[in-house]
Formats: sequence, C-alpha cells, structure tokens
Amino acid sequence: MPRRVNLPDLALRQSTGRMPGRPDSARRHFHPVRLGILFAFLVLVQACSSHPAMQGVYVLGVLAVVRDTPTPTPFQPRAPARLRFPFSSPTPTDIPTATPAPMEWYEYPVLPSVSDRAREVYDRGLALGNNPTAFSVIGDCEAIPARFFGVFDSKPPNYRLGEYAYLQPTIDRFAGNFNRISRAAHDSFTTSSVLSPLWAHPGYCAAGETPLDCELRINRPSIAFVVVGTMDYLNPPRFEPQMRLILDTLIAHGTVPILYLKASNWEGNWSINATVARLAYEYQMPLWNLWRVVQPLPWHGLRADGLHLTWWYNYFDDPYAMTFGFPWRNLTGLQTLDTVWNGLNGFQTHDPAAPSN
Repeated sequence: MPRRVNLPDLALRQSTGRMPGRPDSARRHFHPVRLGILFAFLVLVQACSSHPAMQGVYVLGVLAVVRDTPTPTPFQPRAPARLRFPFSSPTPTDIPTATPAPMEWYEYPVLPSVSDRAREVYDRGLALGNNPTAFSVIGDCEAIPARFFGVFDSKPPNYRLGEYAYLQPTIDRFAGNFNRISRAAHDSFTTSSVLSPLWAHPGYCAAGETPLDCELRINRPSIAFVVVGTMDYLNPPRFEPQMRLILDTLIAHGTVPILYLKASNWEGNWSINATVARLAYEYQMPLWNLWRVVQPLPWHGLRADGLHLTWWYNYFDDPYAMTFGFPWRNLTGLQTLDTVWNGLNGFQTHDPAAPSN
C-alpha cells in the first residue's frame, strides 16, 4: 500500500528535501540543476506558445516581475503609404554602453543596403551551386511559416498588396520558399539550438549535423533571414559568440545573411539588438530594422506579454490592419527580400517610394 504522509513527514521533506525512510541517493529528485532545466524548458515552451489564451500567462508567475508590460500610446490609424515613421528612441538607461558604428542601433533604416562584401558572398555562393531563387529562415517560433511569410505562398485575397503591388514579382520569384518548413527554425530555438546536433530533425538531417548545416545542405539558399535572438534573453552573454558562428557558417556556404533588429526586449537592456547591429556593420551584411517599424503602433506592435507581435490579416491596403505588428513584419520583410535580391544582382529596387531613412 502507498505510504501515508503525515504533517511531520511533510515538514521533514520541506526542510531536508527528502522523505522519511528514503535513502540519501533519493535526493537527486530534488536536484536544483534539474529543476532549473525543467523550469527553463517550461518557460521556453510557454514563451513560444501560439495560442492567444496563453499570452500573458507566465510560468509560476515569476516572469511577470522581470519585465514591464508595454504602456499604450496614442495612435491615429493611417494608410501604409511610405514607411517613413516617427519613432521614439529608448531612454539612455536602456541603451548598452557599447555603441555600434557608425550609428546607434535604433537609428538604422528600416530597409537594408547591400554592400560589395555581400555581393562577393552571393557570387561565390552561386559558383558553389546555391539557388538564386531560394532563401531560408533561421530562428524560433516567430520564424515558422504560420507566423512569418507563409501567406505569400497562397493567393490573394489571403494577402492584399495594395500600393505595394511592385512586390508581386518578388513573391513569384521565390514561390515555394515562403511556406516551406526550415530545418533551422523551430519553437523556442536560440542561437545555441541552431548550432546543436541535438535539435536536428532526425528524418531530414544526417547524424551529427546541426540544424543550420542541415538546412543549408537541403535548401542551398542564396539568402537567409537570421531572425534569432528573441529566446536568447535567457542567456544574453552566449548570444554574440553563437551569432558569430551562425554568420561564419552562412558566409562559408556563400549564403548572404539578413540580420534583423527585433521588436521585443525581454533581456531588459536592448543588448541583443545592439549586438546584432554591431555584427551587421562588422560583417557588412544587410540589416532589417523591424524595431523601428513597430514603434508608432499601439503598444509598439507587441501583445501584453511584450514578446509576440500583435496579429491581423496581411491586408496592406487596410489602415486598420496596419495598426498591428504582423502585417508590418511581413510587408517590410518582403520589402527587405526585394531590396536585397535586387541589390545583389545589380538592380535598383522596384519601389519608387523606397524609404531613405
């Protein structure tokens, strides 16, 4: 029969971490490291939960005390005409002491420029056999097709380009990529996950292959969106060395990485965005400033959890839809793809209203 536990037993358990009559070896069940790993796993799963009912519900209530809920700001809906946004800079206490050259990270334009170095990487990749009409996405739950780009492999009216109809040739050029499942994008992925064979899909990846190497082998992309960093708030010091390994691997394969500045700040001091901007400048690779895009939106385009973007349909001709974070992310991501591909191939962007700032 199961042993009944009385109140003195419970007191002993709480004070010593063991049950009466159990050997000392049984204490391993209460090992703080194992409990810490379990807690971190629960946090990761919850943080990437896509169910609206889970947003803002924090494991054990602990995370609620380490970040603030964004404060609503007045907002007037407007047509998505030119992508020239007013934006508010973070306060000086929020900005890391290290300053990326040649400007602060939040001053970078929304859409990237293409350097000669990026063109060299692209041309070498084509010589190695990369597909000029293939791109990959590397990241966490915010990088899977259901949340990023997947809609563009469907047909209107699932999306409406409106005045951005010049982007349709880019959608046609990369058809089949948008809703494709990347082997280097998964719920709760960090930079470390992307580089760990433990996270590689056994049905697609070779033994000992990392998710990143697996994705590059399968897809042979000429361009890759590197949208990691959201979940790296758990261990910010590991972000930069791991990010460098990701960039070095992509460049060695002749794949041009597109880095991005995220909208969230769970690390608390914007250090991840500052690091990404500095690396983009150092490696001379394209940088997409999503953070700047969402600043004018209600709650800066974020849900109450301060992590996930607010959702609405991808109707770029609907002023109401363009008060949400998701449509802006997909629109400016598509503009970034268009800008980078044209720049790599020596063409001008098709957009006559491309932002200059």
